[in-house]
Amino acid sequence: MTTIMRQHLIDPEICIRCNTCEETCPVDAISHDSRNYVIDAAKCKLCYNCISPCPTGAIDSWRNMPADQAYPTAEQLLWDTLPGQIALDAPAEVGAGGTASETPADVERIAAASTAGQGGAAPPPWSAAHPYINLYGIHNPAVATVSGNFQLTAEDASSDIRHIVLDFGNASFPVLEGQTIGILAPGLDANGKPHHVRLYSVASPRDGERPKYNNLSLTVKRVTEDHDGKPARGIGSNYLCDLKKGDKVNVVGPYGTSFLMPNHPGSNLLMICTGTGSAPMRAMTERRRRKFSAGESLGKQMLFFGARSPGELPYFGPLTKLPREFIDMNLAFSRVPGEPKRYVQDLLRERGGDVARLLRDENTYVYLCGLKGMEQGVEEAFTEACRANGLDWQALRPQLLLQGRYHVETY
Repeated sequence: MTTIMRQHLIDPEICIRCNTCEETCPVDAISHDSRNYVIDAAKCKLCYNCISPCPTGAIDSWRNMPADQAYPTAEQLLWDTLPGQIALDAPAEVGAGGTASETPADVERIAAASTAGQGGAAPPPWSAAHPYINLYGIHNPAVATVSGNFQLTAEDASSDIRHIVLDFGNASFPVLEGQTIGILAPGLDANGKPHHVRLYSVASPRDGERPKYNNLSLTVKRVTEDHDGKPARGIGSNYLCDLKKGDKVNVVGPYGTSFLMPNHPGSNLLMICTGTGSAPMRAMTERRRRKFSAGESLGKQMLFFGARSPGELPYFGPLTKLPREFIDMNLAFSRVPGEPKRYVQDLLRERGGDVARLLRDENTYVYLCGLKGMEQGVEEAFTEACRANGLDWQALRPQLLLQGRYHVETY
């Protein structure tokens, strides 16, 4: 009798290589090379922790396989598409890896894992609007037209950060603050294959960069070196930063069901970001600024934003013009001549009492976006701010995650 296992796989056609699955896997069953993300059947425990964080659903792929014929990772690394489901003619018995077929209980468990915010990804705020995802894929992308490409950083800044506006014309491409879109850069990679999708956070609110126009904006940094400082030309970022007005762009998505803003009156936003991590914060802030200008009553909004200097902080000018009664602004600069280095975590400690007051409020939602290196410093600052004000961050953090009130997107 053949033992059948339920093998967990990743669809290479819709995977955007965002690494959330590998980061989430508790048993290190997921790995990748420059081509594909793959799952080791011998290590995978079918815990479903990786299902929820995946923005495209590529991780939610399965095949019923004879246990002795499971696809090895070496073979998966060469795939361009998922293989079809094989015919199983022999009698089957359930193996340790799963079930011979999907039972109703099995399907229910997978669905729950896909929507319950397991695996470290918080569920969306209870009052968030319904997001649309995967409306356009790599085989049927939306075609947008560049209507603006503006440099946000100073001419002498060490980084070139752009504000890029894409117009979708008659194509329906609804997005919410906190969602992302995928860009298909033209050309082929070193393997002679089309470039993988590059993911970018939307920097404009749901009604568009220009209200009632079918457009959106992105905040894009031109990548010229890797994390180790070695020269490296980012495929997607350089493609976008070089675009001219009138150029056409293939766009897929939208993606994201978690990093969304609350809509109920009285909700507070506590936002922490660096660099292009400001994109979703700008979208949320602009959404609320338009409401504020219309006279609507809003909750508190507190922003901690870090950069090397004012000239390298995206949207520095517009941010400084926002009224204090609308947003509590805290800007940290680490490379200003003659001044001590200050990072967002330093400002969080300085404003510890106000931060703790917001964290005590069940209507407060926390958003953290930027380079992964900032996470540890921010967590330590929250720990200290809470300890100094009668709170326990280690106990509070999992509660915030479970309630959809603590959202982290770092890269």
